[in-house]
Amino acid sequence: MSLYRDEGVVLRTQKLGEADRIVTLLTRRCGLVRAVGKGVRRTKSRFGARLEPFSHVDLQLYTGRTLDVITQAETLRAYGESIVDDYSRYTAATAMLETAEKVVAVENDPQLRQFLLLIGALRTLGEGTHDSRLVLDAYLLRSLAVAGYAPALQECAQCGSRGEHRSFAVHAGGTVCSVCRPHGATHPAAQTLQLMLALLGGDWPAADASEDRHRNECSGLVAAYLQWHLENGIRSLRLVERS
Repeated sequence: MSLYRDEGVVLRTQKLGEADRIVTLLTRRCGLVRAVGKGVRRTKSRFGARLEPFSHVDLQLYTGRTLDVITQAETLRAYGESIVDDYSRYTAATAMLETAEKVVAVENDPQLRQFLLLIGALRTLGEGTHDSRLVLDAYLLRSLAVAGYAPALQECAQCGSRGEHRSFAVHAGGTVCSVCRPHGATHPAAQTLQLMLALLGGDWPAADASEDRHRNECSGLVAAYLQWHLENGIRSLRLVERS
């Protein structure tokens, strides 16, 4: 039996047998981990309530044949307390957790930047200092950037020419110039592209000052870009309030 410790964010849980759960976590050191919480569905479980989605926990586990087993769990931060009672925060946070699991994808592959990004996004969302849609879109853009899929916003995604290009092509990788513009490219407002750039770069004063119509257009582009590059739909995005 090989014991180890790590900290992680609970992404989702699923029932196993009569009293156990499979817990999927994004951890600091090991990346994506799926582990069994034995007996956590029993009312007298020592740490069942700590292994709920949105929880940041310190864990002790031992390596099993197929799935690791959680032997201890201590709450570091229960982000769900400030999220679950607000629909817009809850749906945005749910989309974040689903995205984190699909972006990382490979188990036991360290992804420290993705872990820190998710922790920061959940903390910001819980504080309520910015619109939930903005926090979600900022997280999605930055998560894609960390994974190597940052959209081109200040140059043509095809030829690399610098400038404020007004066309955006999801399948091309971002903004495109008039020469390279492929069939199916959209023509978002200049303010929408500026908002995307602000979210990607962490310019919150500019993002907070944006108008709803540009936020809505930005959210649509971000969702389309995300799902194109993941080649897999994020089901919870359908529940996110966009207006």
